[in-house]
Amino acid sequence: MAWPSSASPRPPSRAVFIRRVVLYHAEGCHLCERARAILEQVRKEADFELEEIDIGGDPRLEAQYREWLPVVEIDGERAFVYYVDPDAFRRKVAAQS
Repeated sequence: MAWPSSASPRPPSRAVFIRRVVLYHAEGCHLCERARAILEQVRKEADFELEEIDIGGDPRLEAQYREWLPVVEIDGERAFVYYVDPDAFRRKVAAQS
């Protein structure tokens, strides 16, 4: 009888990778509310972490993001500004890293 050894071929493991999505928004921003709704809609069918950051009251964030709101980053990279296209967002979240 043959015993398994470390030299035995093993199928490659598939680690589960959860994307991290950040929504930068501000109070009273109607485009931000629309983006949030799209993210929540897609979240029902795709697994990702969602963090929301209100830029209000933070001068550094205000300077960096105010003119682009809403801003959506995926894994630290800017993916959308002004408008989140639901189909494009689905593709980006589903893409392998």
